[in-house]
Amino acid sequence: MKQLTLKEPFKVHGKGLHTGLMIDAEFCPAPENHGYKIQRTDLEGEPVIDALAEYVTATTRGTVLSKGDIRVSTVEHALAALYGAGIDNCLIKLNAPEMPILDGSAKVYCENILRVGVEEQNADKDFYVVKQKIEVRDDTTGSSIIVLPDDEFSIDVMVSFDSPVLKNQFASLDRLQDFSSEVGSSRTFVFVREVEPLVKGNLIKGGDLDNAIVIYDSPMEQSELDRIADLMGVPHKNVTEFGYINDFPLFADNEPARHKLLDVLGDIALIGRPLKGKIIATRPGHSINTAFSKKIRKEIKHQEIQAPVYNPNVEPVMDINRIKELLPHRYPFLMVDKVIEKGSNYIVGVKNVTGNEPYFQGHFPQEPVMPGVLHVEAMAQTGGLLVLGQVDEPEKYSTYFMKIDNVKFRSKVVPGDTLLFHVSFMTPLRRGCAVMKGYAFVGEKIVTECEFMAQIIKNK
Repeated sequence: MKQLTLKEPFKVHGKGLHTGLMIDAEFCPAPENHGYKIQRTDLEGEPVIDALAEYVTATTRGTVLSKGDIRVSTVEHALAALYGAGIDNCLIKLNAPEMPILDGSAKVYCENILRVGVEEQNADKDFYVVKQKIEVRDDTTGSSIIVLPDDEFSIDVMVSFDSPVLKNQFASLDRLQDFSSEVGSSRTFVFVREVEPLVKGNLIKGGDLDNAIVIYDSPMEQSELDRIADLMGVPHKNVTEFGYINDFPLFADNEPARHKLLDVLGDIALIGRPLKGKIIATRPGHSINTAFSKKIRKEIKHQEIQAPVYNPNVEPVMDINRIKELLPHRYPFLMVDKVIEKGSNYIVGVKNVTGNEPYFQGHFPQEPVMPGVLHVEAMAQTGGLLVLGQVDEPEKYSTYFMKIDNVKFRSKVVPGDTLLFHVSFMTPLRRGCAVMKGYAFVGEKIVTECEFMAQIIKNK
């Protein structure tokens, strides 16, 4: 799957939920591997902040990103719309310290994305693949996020409140493609009993019945309701029974739960990569959502690249017979048994290491260890298969080493190990020369990495 960006820019204009300011935000196409970035055009120098979890500094009634003097709040709805549309790269130009709240949902963003369209880019999507159960829990609130391995992305959300109106609700999204129609129009919500503390906390200055579902679930005199309305600067509303105080009907019976799902998605976008896995969120909020995203970000920064997923039951992209048609190497120097994955700029090869390898006779008889230089040779052969995929009639070409840089041997490889090689282009193929980055894995661990240059030459 290829990365996506917007086909053309679009603008939105609206009130800020917490500042009450009138705000303009422009969503612009961005180059490959750019990710989501927000540019404060109202500040000197127009600084840019990456929409990543490590920059989350507050989560009260919205997700706040800060870096130095740059601060942007209420980013979750816009990011959810981008993430739900499968967009990988976007620059958001913003003239205020928060995103506009619009109608309290991601509806306007989704409509504009659909209107301008998306554009496929050359780079492959860089998924974060969940390989084992990951859990983040807050025992004080009962909130938790559990993520399980799955081939695709899906999410289940359960909410529970001490409220006769909104007690328990459930929402799910089985496919990201359904985000706009099933979740995007779900509005944020607030309980009447919460309004005064929020106003006194210098929040929701721009809140009104047009951008939030307001829930009345605790007895109040009409005079008290009028006083709260005056605090917010909104018209009085006569309320006689518990329920939703809205200018517009609910989008769905479980709209609050769907909005919580929207929030989870917007905060998950701060991982910086699309995710493959099943999310189960119980009583989620921005605090637990962003704690999960921060946990994944730490893992991503700790290890530059995830180990490839290897399922021996899946038919290989190239078996040994096809590899022998493309590479001139033969026993005992053919170091790639099969190719299990191949994109436009990367390839994944497999080498099964056995005790019958001839070099183990001397390296070493009492403690067999695969020589590190052969890790590099195997990665180079895998890279050769990647390069040959760029030319017509690849059987008529061969690849040759020109340079090796930044080699690191991190762990030994012994008989019984299965080596996985992930090799990708660092620069486009030019004049028959390819610069590549290679990693060798055993399980989830990197055992060797290097950068190398190879030249492709037509056989005589």
